[in-house]
Amino acid sequence: MSKPPTLDLPAGARAFRLATARGEFAAHEFGRAERGTALLLPGFTGSKEDFIALLEPLAEAGFRVVAVDGRGQHESAGPRDEAAYGQDELASDVLALLAAVGGPCHLVGHSLGGQIARAAVLRDASRVASLTLMSSGPAAVCAAQQARLKMLLGALTVMDMEAVWQAMRELDPPEAADEQTPPAVREFLHRRWINTAPEQLSATAQQLLGEPDRVPELAALPLPLHVLSGERDYVWPVPLLDGMAARLGARRTVIAGAEHSPNVDRPRETARELVRGWHEAASRADRPAD
Repeated sequence: MSKPPTLDLPAGARAFRLATARGEFAAHEFGRAERGTALLLPGFTGSKEDFIALLEPLAEAGFRVVAVDGRGQHESAGPRDEAAYGQDELASDVLALLAAVGGPCHLVGHSLGGQIARAAVLRDASRVASLTLMSSGPAAVCAAQQARLKMLLGALTVMDMEAVWQAMRELDPPEAADEQTPPAVREFLHRRWINTAPEQLSATAQQLLGEPDRVPELAALPLPLHVLSGERDYVWPVPLLDGMAARLGARRTVIAGAEHSPNVDRPRETARELVRGWHEAASRADRPAD
């Protein structure tokens, strides 16, 4: 679970409701589109707040940045119906968000968000300038995370969200103890969890357990791709991400000192590498066709 390094939006950024053809989504927005626009999608149990520390450096580089809560995540409403959170439904949301934001956009998906972004561009990449898969692997999560997700799925069938939250805290490693988390962030993480639809968690957990390898399909698209991760990852091993990048012919970036959430662990370095990837994508788009 990502712990945002700050919950304070930079001066000039706004929190708003982004209207789309598929309903409203809670969003943060900052910057002017001097060099382009980026749409950021959070991961499993995540939210737009996971990207707050990226907003200022990306805006300083000339980009308009929009980060969202997905359907049923935190402050974006979602139905109490698990079918509403199938991957096709969530991919349709991404396509509607791209249309509403305007583009073409640089699309960034963290973890689960990367797999949803992949599903969206495989259906329609016309509004996408580039795709960055941030700490997001080629298929299902690793065995240890599969075990944790299966425990969560079992708990969701017999416990309410508050009880599941308390049980999850007991399973956290010592370095993740609440005592080491600032009180404001601790309160936010709890509120975000309670706000998230349990049906969204159940459906997306099942996606992470059963996601097929769609790398060949993605590699066939004429779309600039970037695989970015920390130097350690407990969800998809870094060598697996290296191999995926090679199979995709994608730009590959490893953020030193970061783990599964480089956007949280090393936001300035992550922003710098995102911008480099976007500049490279723009340069490719400007080259004359052979």
